[in-house]
Amino acid sequence: MPRRKPRPDPGPAARPLRESQSYEAGPDGEWNVRRLTGAATGKTYRCPGCQQEIPAALPHVVAWPAAGDGEDRRHWHTACWSARERRRPRS
Repeated sequence: MPRRKPRPDPGPAARPLRESQSYEAGPDGEWNVRRLTGAATGKTYRCPGCQQEIPAALPHVVAWPAAGDGEDRRHWHTACWSARERRRPRS
């Protein structure tokens, strides 16, 4: 039987974005939350919790107020999002 050639890796841009969206309520309000794996993220963001960069391809959280339309969404480090009740966003 002839051997098959291995398929080339399509790269991160062609892979589907794996994400899960949920709704979270806390003392700071009600939020829509999307957890990104970072596989399809090709951009660097700045976390409002610690003001550090979130490099491309790093798993992180995108959150916006539940009453909003998503235009005011922010990208957070997962740990900063989890600690947002103890640490307020910096300006």
